Amino acid sequence: MLLKVLPIILVVFSSLGYHISQKSTPSALHPIVALIVTYVCASLISIMAFFIVVPKTNLLEAVKGANWSSYLLGFAVVGLELGYLLAYRMGWNVSLVSLISNTWVALLLIPIGIYVYKENMTLTAVSGVALCILGLVLITKK
Repeated sequence: MLLKVLPIILVVFSSLGYHISQKSTPSALHPIVALIVTYVCASLISIMAFFIVVPKTNLLEAVKGANWSSYLLGFAVVGLELGYLLAYRMGWNVSLVSLISNTWVALLLIPIGIYVYKENMTLTAVSGVALCILGLVLITKK
């Protein structure tokens, strides 16, 4: 059971660090410079992790196995980073921006999950979706 929740724990704590870092990025720092520093750091960590986790493997050969999804993920991550950074600079609350955006993402992923990945929706899940929509209406209502 613990092994199954470890990835979620990693996501939760990484997301906490992510949003705290984004909200704390100096306003005088240009957003693109912030992204450059972020991705240089992330690249170095990823390269070091590769050689620790997959020793005696040629990195360039391993990269050849990447398909379109890795490249699309690169564009998506830059969009996420820039979007959150700009949202925080425009005054969005750290307590709401993630909740609102992630609720929208979850709602938009439902038809993709059903039609592309052939996932099933239970009555319980549909009830949860209705509550998410209600929650989204309530927290965005002025």
